[in-house]
Amino acid sequence: MTGSDSTSARKPSFGAGILGSSVDPAHKHARASLRKPSIDPARLGGMQALTPSPQLVREMKAMSLKGHYNVLFIGAGNINFGSDQGPWNHSVRLEHKLQTRMHVVGIIDPAIHRAKEVMTVKCATFVEAAYKDAKLCKSLDEFVGIIKPTEVPHAIVIGSPAQFHGSDLPGQDLELQCLKHFPEAALFVEKPISCAPVKSCYALAKILDDKKSVVSVGYMLRYLQVIQQMQRIIAETGKPVMMVVARYVCSYAKIDSEVWWNKSKSLGPIVEQGTHLVDLCRYFGGEAILETVQATSTEHYEEAGKLEAIPIDESKIPANDRVPRTTSAIWKFDTGAVCSFSHALTLQGTKYSTELEVYLDGWQMKVVDLYNEPTLYVRSPEADAEQKINFPSDDPYFSEISAWIDASENKNANNNESAIAEDDEEDNDEIPNGILSTFKDSCGTYALTWAIKEASERALKTGTKPTQ
Repeated sequence: MTGSDSTSARKPSFGAGILGSSVDPAHKHARASLRKPSIDPARLGGMQALTPSPQLVREMKAMSLKGHYNVLFIGAGNINFGSDQGPWNHSVRLEHKLQTRMHVVGIIDPAIHRAKEVMTVKCATFVEAAYKDAKLCKSLDEFVGIIKPTEVPHAIVIGSPAQFHGSDLPGQDLELQCLKHFPEAALFVEKPISCAPVKSCYALAKILDDKKSVVSVGYMLRYLQVIQQMQRIIAETGKPVMMVVARYVCSYAKIDSEVWWNKSKSLGPIVEQGTHLVDLCRYFGGEAILETVQATSTEHYEEAGKLEAIPIDESKIPANDRVPRTTSAIWKFDTGAVCSFSHALTLQGTKYSTELEVYLDGWQMKVVDLYNEPTLYVRSPEADAEQKINFPSDDPYFSEISAWIDASENKNANNNESAIAEDDEEDNDEIPNGILSTFKDSCGTYALTWAIKEASERALKTGTKPTQ
């Protein structure tokens, strides 16, 4: 943002002036690296807005004039169709975004009974018309062999286990298999993006970029309005981020998946779960210098690592494959900023406890409870008292799905009302229509979570295990 930028032209904006501080444009600092893409917070929000904005009304009217939109789900599990463990449910967000346009052409899952259960539930509700003709298949090849030309998917939601996608390696290249059969389809890939080596993920990212495929990765926390408000404040101050502090505390007693508790299958809680806050650390701090990563952990065999409410029989998991109870890591970004990240399995209720702090010269921004009721506390150079900001009914899952669908439909068109903030226009060719987490960018988060995991495992080798 330059000195000629108008604050009023960027409404709704939450800049330094609103906090009671004036930022002289002539003294703004140049950022050490390009700012991550951001979205005007006014373009985000939940599905239950009682009074839709004029912009949203225009978008919905335009949407209704378009024809059927074919969706293929790969995976009939919780991430695509919901559970009582959390708010994730991509199908519900797609139903709201596409409304009567939505046409589910297939649900693919090797456990076909799960797909049938989903169909039973969906066809007993008001969205029956969207699902009633869906093909239920055990594999992508089976689906390809039975569909009609009118059933070619416009979008594919990949919610299968990470070991099957995210790389260019045979058997772990589901994205490439999808594009081989449906080269124009937009892809939505859940995190973690893969279980494959990092270099193989970057290899896939290059292929996807070369194909100019529309791909979004499920780092939904980037789409929170409080997160975008933080990005806007940073942009308007023009100051570089100096430090990021993040904490992710999990309610472990509800995680009844034996795969999740086995790090040889899930890769452990940092790669599988903590990745969301690690991603936000990168989103604000920049690219991590992986050689600077240091980490240590609390293990299951240590006194501090005893958990009393594990919902599965952990004795069935080999001792070396049991997940760490806590992990603490530090590293440095390429801008010179530093980061501290902690993850823990300690809570036994339902809600997770999460916090993210971002520090600039004169500024402290802290967002708490990112999964439930995100609230931002801002301290500025003008006052020690914190300003409290929240956005009721925000739904980052819907915002990320909405941005992805918009990007898929505007792939070959000039979108004059891009959701990307105006000061990111120079990067629009890399960030189509508001997608905040591209596959290539998510490879950076994947690499960082692996670096944390490996650093903590190296630290174990230098310590002494107590008598078993």
